[in-house]
Amino acid sequence: MSDEQGPTEWGSGEAVGVGPWQGPWPTDERYDPELLADGDRRNVVDAYRYWRRDAVVADLDLRRHDFHVAIENFQHDHNIGTVVRTANAFAAREVHIVGRRRWNRRGAMVTDRYQHIRHHADVEALVAFAAAEDLALVAVDNTPGSRPVERVDLPKRCLLLFGQEGPGVTEEARAAAALLVSIAQFGSTRSINAGVAAGIVMHTWVRQHADLDTAW
Repeated sequence: MSDEQGPTEWGSGEAVGVGPWQGPWPTDERYDPELLADGDRRNVVDAYRYWRRDAVVADLDLRRHDFHVAIENFQHDHNIGTVVRTANAFAAREVHIVGRRRWNRRGAMVTDRYQHIRHHADVEALVAFAAAEDLALVAVDNTPGSRPVERVDLPKRCLLLFGQEGPGVTEEARAAAALLVSIAQFGSTRSINAGVAAGIVMHTWVRQHADLDTAW
């Protein structure tokens, strides 16, 4: 799989965002002179229009939540870009990629520029990080012994761990988890897309712990 960025943040040639700044330029140092002159076509919320990328990251750092997200990447999972994009939307503290360092960034829609991403060579390293940061490790997998996430109070400080498409969470990760949760399903398929599963569980955390008055 390619490691390159998509052609635009939206993946198309259509004009999005806003054009050049109209009127006197703001003096706030968070604004980027090039964006003010040329327009801001990035996939960012209106509050960050024309801001420098490092200024956006700095402001997000003040808003990030107490959950982290990890996904195992031992078979080069193509869902990682979707997980990163969703983690950015829900202001996850960090995204952790376990296993292979390379991943397909196209699905992230350039949100990886604004999201802190950390790599771990194996599950053991991830578990050590969680312990050092006092994060409860929550594995997500539809396996015997899992508790329905719809009926569980997720820890506020936690690391949500997702397995790869198909095999799911590794046995080592399940054994290390403080909590194993599943997502209720009612159809014929035995599993759902890993990127979709990550979005469901992240939003469950948001519903339980986030201050919704601070949402955009």
